[in-house]
Amino acid sequence: MSITRRDVVAGAALAGAVAAPNVARAQTKRWRMVTSWPKRLPGPGMSAERVAERIKTLSGGRLEIVVSAAGEVVPAFEVLDAVAGGVAEMGHTASFFWQGKEPAAVFYTTVPFGLTPNEHVAWVDAGGGQALWDELYAPLGVKPFMAGNTGVCMGGWFRREIRSREDIRGVKIRSLGLGGEVYRRLGATPQTTPPAEILTSLQSGVLDAAEFVGPSSDIALGLYRVAPMYYAPGFNKPNGTGEAIVSLKAWNALDAEMKAIVSHACAAEAAFALSEMERLNVEALNALVTQHNVKLMTFPADLIAAAGKESADVLAELAARSGKSRKVHDSYLAFRERIGAWSRISLRAVLEARG
Repeated sequence: MSITRRDVVAGAALAGAVAAPNVARAQTKRWRMVTSWPKRLPGPGMSAERVAERIKTLSGGRLEIVVSAAGEVVPAFEVLDAVAGGVAEMGHTASFFWQGKEPAAVFYTTVPFGLTPNEHVAWVDAGGGQALWDELYAPLGVKPFMAGNTGVCMGGWFRREIRSREDIRGVKIRSLGLGGEVYRRLGATPQTTPPAEILTSLQSGVLDAAEFVGPSSDIALGLYRVAPMYYAPGFNKPNGTGEAIVSLKAWNALDAEMKAIVSHACAAEAAFALSEMERLNVEALNALVTQHNVKLMTFPADLIAAAGKESADVLAELAARSGKSRKVHDSYLAFRERIGAWSRISLRAVLEARG
């Protein structure tokens, strides 16, 4: 049988068609993302999902990320170890979970009486915060990003009324980060309860109170069923940055274009999540008050004053723990001082005028 030129061309075309999917598959990277959140939790859980979706879309499918909820691969508070140790290439979590490993990590989620969400973004993106964050996390083996924000947080859910500073003594409260330490110094007993366990801990009496995030995420956890008094202001958590971390080994293996894609996906989520949470918090707060008979309460003035004093001491002690902590602390507080002057004559003045 003779072979014509047409046969050769057809054969080459067929071979190319067969090989093309194999080439595409070879070019596709698949990462695992472990998170600290219940599956698709409004706020941080959804941020994790959207970061993965954006990376896949922006990369044209060349980087696919499988998202795992807390407990599916590792527990909520072991995300950093999992990413640094190669169990997963990426994680979605909150930086103040790692204060035991690196005390200054708390500044990248929130600190008591600290920066508001927009102020925090300004510090990280334009005030030198990101470079310090990268330096802080490099020894941990991960690259950090802002990748979500739950906005201004509430003070928490309480089973009984807090009329004065004295009423906080002995209260077993779920509170993480430096806010938990402030509560401890006020006489409460802070607990580091994972999000998925807060409701059952309130029901069983292991907790008397709990702070998590804000109305949208809190209503999803059902905390109002057991602790119907919802307190403000969230002096302990005035911001709620969601953190994405990428294994440095995986990060360094990416080309420049893919690094830009991951960075952009995280930045886009940080902006979108904050906007979305503003809307969802309005809706959730209305439902909590009108449908679930939640009582909105304000912390007594003497408790806020005492918490402010304790917070200043806690921050000063953290700064003294290491040179790295001092650098982050000084940068953060200097920025808070500078931007605070502007926020008082801009945002606060506008809100007061608006009434």
